[in-house]
Amino acid sequence: MSLVPEIDYGTPASTSETMVTLTIDGRQITVPEGTSIMRASMEAGIQVPKLCATDMVDAFGSCRLCLVEIEGRNGTPASCTTPVAPGLVVHTQTGRLKDIRRGVMELYISDHPLDCLTCAANGDCELQDMAGAVGLRDVRYDYEGDNHVKARNNGDINLKWMPKDESNPYFTYDPSKCIVCSRCVRACEEVQGTFALTIEGRGFGSRVSPGMHESFIDSECVSCGACVQACPTATLTEKSVISIGQPEHSVVTTCAYCGVGCSFKAEMRGEELVRMVPWKDGQANRGHSCVKGRFAYGYSTHKDRILNPMIREKVTDPWREVTWDEAFAHIATEFKRLQYQYGRDSIGGITSSRCTNEETFLVQKLVRAGFGNNNVDTCARVCHSPTGYGLGQAFGTSAGTQNFDSVEHSDVVIVIGANPTDGHPVFGSRLKKRLRQGAKLIVIDPRRIDLVRTPHVEASYHLPLKPGTNVAVMTALAHVIVTEGLFDEKFIRERCDWSEFEDWAAFVSEPQHGPEETEKYTGVSPELVRGAARLFAKGGNGAIYYGLGVTEHSQGSTTVMAIANLAMVTGNIGRPGVGVNPLRGQNNVQGSCDMGSFPHELPGYRHISDDATRDIFEKLWGVKLNNEPGLRIPNMLDAAVEGTFKGIYIQGEDILQSDPDTKHVAAGLAAMECVVVHDLFLNETANYAHVFLPGSTFLEKDGTFTNAERRINRVRKVMTPRNGYADWEVTQKMAQAMGLGWNYTHPSEIMDEIAATTPSFALVSYDYLDKMGSVQWPCNEKTPLGSPIMHVDGFVRGKGKFIRTEYVPTDERTGPRFPLLLTTGRILSQYNVGAQTRRTENVVWHAEDRLEIHPHDAEQRGIREGDWIRLSSRSGDTTLRALITDRVAPGVVYTTFHHPDTQANVITTDYSDWATNCPEYKVTAVQVSPSNGPSQWQVEYDEQARQSRRIVGKMEAAE
Repeated sequence: MSLVPEIDYGTPASTSETMVTLTIDGRQITVPEGTSIMRASMEAGIQVPKLCATDMVDAFGSCRLCLVEIEGRNGTPASCTTPVAPGLVVHTQTGRLKDIRRGVMELYISDHPLDCLTCAANGDCELQDMAGAVGLRDVRYDYEGDNHVKARNNGDINLKWMPKDESNPYFTYDPSKCIVCSRCVRACEEVQGTFALTIEGRGFGSRVSPGMHESFIDSECVSCGACVQACPTATLTEKSVISIGQPEHSVVTTCAYCGVGCSFKAEMRGEELVRMVPWKDGQANRGHSCVKGRFAYGYSTHKDRILNPMIREKVTDPWREVTWDEAFAHIATEFKRLQYQYGRDSIGGITSSRCTNEETFLVQKLVRAGFGNNNVDTCARVCHSPTGYGLGQAFGTSAGTQNFDSVEHSDVVIVIGANPTDGHPVFGSRLKKRLRQGAKLIVIDPRRIDLVRTPHVEASYHLPLKPGTNVAVMTALAHVIVTEGLFDEKFIRERCDWSEFEDWAAFVSEPQHGPEETEKYTGVSPELVRGAARLFAKGGNGAIYYGLGVTEHSQGSTTVMAIANLAMVTGNIGRPGVGVNPLRGQNNVQGSCDMGSFPHELPGYRHISDDATRDIFEKLWGVKLNNEPGLRIPNMLDAAVEGTFKGIYIQGEDILQSDPDTKHVAAGLAAMECVVVHDLFLNETANYAHVFLPGSTFLEKDGTFTNAERRINRVRKVMTPRNGYADWEVTQKMAQAMGLGWNYTHPSEIMDEIAATTPSFALVSYDYLDKMGSVQWPCNEKTPLGSPIMHVDGFVRGKGKFIRTEYVPTDERTGPRFPLLLTTGRILSQYNVGAQTRRTENVVWHAEDRLEIHPHDAEQRGIREGDWIRLSSRSGDTTLRALITDRVAPGVVYTTFHHPDTQANVITTDYSDWATNCPEYKVTAVQVSPSNGPSQWQVEYDEQARQSRRIVGKMEAAE
C-alpha cells in the first residue's frame, strides 16, 4: 500500500471546447483554449517548478519559479499566468531559466529556517522539493540582516519574527516558515469563500494574517482546512502530522457527516489515522472540505466509546459486559419470547442514516424476513420523508434532480429552509463561488442566515417569513408568475399535463393567494414577493435548494409539491443549472430511504402491497412477506405505551434526543421489555436500553453511502474495527441467532443483492464503483453511466403533475401563554445530536446550545446577553443561555439541538406532516423567561442518565 497519487497541474482546467496546439520542449501538445502553459506542460508530463501555483485556485504569478521562454517573445513570462496560443514554441529548461530559478530559490531559502530534518513537513514540503528541482546547492546569504526566522538578532528583539500560533485545535501557523506565496489566502477566498486571511504589511514585511492580526481561533476562520491543504511549506500544518509524522499509505473513502458526501483520502501510518485530506477527484466536493470531515474524526478513538457488548435486566441496573455470543443469544431469546407472548407485530427495528446502504438494507431485511412484519422506520422519515412523497407525486421519483456541479450553471438560486454554509458547508462554498461570479440569490427563511449577507455575497431578496407559512409564500410566488404571464408555456405544454396546469393556474391566480393577502399571515411584504418571483422567472437558469426548514412542518409535503410546481411553471427542470435539490441532513439519509427503511416501502420506493415486488424478495429470501405496512416510530411508541409493542432494535440512531416530544419518546421506550441499541456510545436512547451492541465507525468498514445528489460513493475500511465487528456483521450475527441462514462474507455481496432486486441500482457493484469513482442512480442498462441530471427528456412519471397547494395553518398556535415561535437548526461545528462532534475539539466553537432571541423580545423580558433563561412550551420546558441577536425577527426564537443537557426536543410537540408523519420541529409556540437554574425535568433527566450509564467493574459512568 502507498499514498494515493494526485497530480497538481498548477492551474485550474479550462472548460473551453476550442482546442489549441503548441510545442513545449519539442513536443506537440493539444489542449483547450485558455489552458495555462504550466498546465499544458504538466498534462504532457513536463513539470515546471512552482511554489505559488496550485490547481485548486486561479493563477497568481508571484513566486517567479515557473518562468519559461517563448520563441518570438521577449522576457521570461510566468507559465501559470500565460495562456496557450496556437503555434507557440515554449522552452521550460534553458541555461537562462536555470540561473533565474536558482537565484529566486536562494532568496526564499535565505529567509527560511533550515530545520528540515526535524520539520513536520519533512518529506511533504514543496519548498524542499523545488530547491532540489532547480539544483540549489548553496545559499550565499545568512540571517544577519532582516529576517523572519530568529526571535533575536544579535541579542536584540527581532520585531519581524512572530511566535507560532497554536490557538486552532487542529493546525498550527508558524510565520517564520511562510514564503508569502498567498496560496492560503487565495484558497480561503476562492475555494472556501470566507475571506478570513489576508497579507498584512508591505514588501519584506509582508506576512499572512488571520483577520486583522488576530489569532486563528479569534478570527473568522471556519477551519475548513483549505489553507492547510494549499500551504507548500510547514507554515500551516496539522497538529496530527506534528505528533504522529508523515503518513505512509492512504485509502479513498467517504465522509460520514452531512449529505454532501465528500470524498477523502484517509492518510495512515499502520492503523493510525494521521489526517483526512479531501480528494480532488471526489465528484461531490472537488477537493474541498469542512471542519467536520477534515478534522473531527477523533470520536473514533474517544474514551467514551463502548467496545464490548453489554446487557442488563432492568434499565435501573448497571450494565454488565458480556461476550458477543451471549448478547446475540439473549436478543434472540427475548425477541422470540416477546413475539410468542404479545404477537408477531410486537417488535420492530429502526435503521440508521449514518450507516451504509448495505447495513441499512440488512436491518430492514431482518425486520421483514426475520421478525415477519414491516415495523421498520428510519430517522430519514423525521427529516426528509416529505421530499420523497412530494417529489414522487410531482415528478415520479423521490430524490433531487441535479448533481452539485449543476450550481456552476445557475443564474438564480432560491434557498428556502436551509442554511448551506452551516449544514452543508462544502456545497455552501460552491454556491458562494457561483454567487460571486454573478448569479442572483433569493433566501426564504425566518432567520437571517449567513448567505443573506456574507463577504462578497448578498442576497437580492430575503423573504423573512413567519415560521409555518412556507406554503403560502411559495403559492404567492406562483401567483405572481402566473398572473403576470411569466410562465414557460412551451415547457409546460411539452412536459406537463396541460389540463392539470390550467386547474393549478386558476387556483394560484385566486386573489387570496396574492402577495398582498398572504402578507397578513406570512409577514413578507408584497414588494419582496413580487420582486423575487420576477427574478426567478426571468433570471435565466433557476435552481431551488431546500432543507429541513421545508420538510419538518405539518405541511412539509405540500411545500415540496409547491417547490416542484414553481420549478415546472418556470421550465427549470431537466438541464444543468436548474432543478429541485433537497439538501439531505445526514451522510446516508438518501440511501436509507432508497434501501426500504419505511414501513410501507421495499427498496427502490416500491409499495409493500405490490405483489410483483414482494415476489422478487420472497423468491430470493425464501420467506413469505407481510403485505401490510408496519408501524412508524411514533406508532411504535404509542403502541408501546398501550402495551402492544415490546421490543426494538435501534441501529445508529438516538431517538430520545433527535425525535420530537422527548417525554413521549421516553415513555414509549420505558414501556418496552427489550430495547437493543447498536451504537458507538451510550447515547441518550441507551438510557432505556436492555442490550447495548457496540458499533463501528465509517473508518472501520466497507460499504457505500448515497448522498443528496443520489451519488453512490464507496466507503472503504482503513482500520480494524475496535469493537471486533463492522455493523453489517453485527446485524448478520443477530439474524443468524434468530435462525436466519445469512452467510454474507463481504458487503459487496449485499450490494449485489441490492442491485439484483432494485432497478435503480441494477448496474451498481463495488467493481463498477471502483472503476467509475462514483455513480448517481438510476444506474441501469438505460443509464449505464448513472444520471447526474434527472428528467432530461421527460419526467419519470410521464407528464409533470401540477398539484394544488392550499395553505392550512398549523395547529400549533401562539397565544398569551406562549407568544413566541421557536424554530431549530444546526451550526457549522456540530453535527445532528452531537454524539460524534461533541467528542472532538469542535466543542471549542460550540460548547453549548444557545437561544437566539431578538433584542426587542429580550428587553421586554428583562433578559441580557448570556443570561440563563427558561424555554417553555405546551410539551415541556428546559433552560439554556440567551444569545441576543437581530438574526431572528421579533416574535421568533431559534436554537440548535446538539447538546443533550439542553434537550431542545423536550419543547417540540407531536404535530407532524399530514402525509408522512415527519415531525413539525420548526414551529413550536413557546415562552421565554429568566431562570436561575435548570428545569426540574433537566435535573431528573441528568440523574436518570447518570444512573443508567453505570457499568459493573468501572467506577465512573461511561459518559
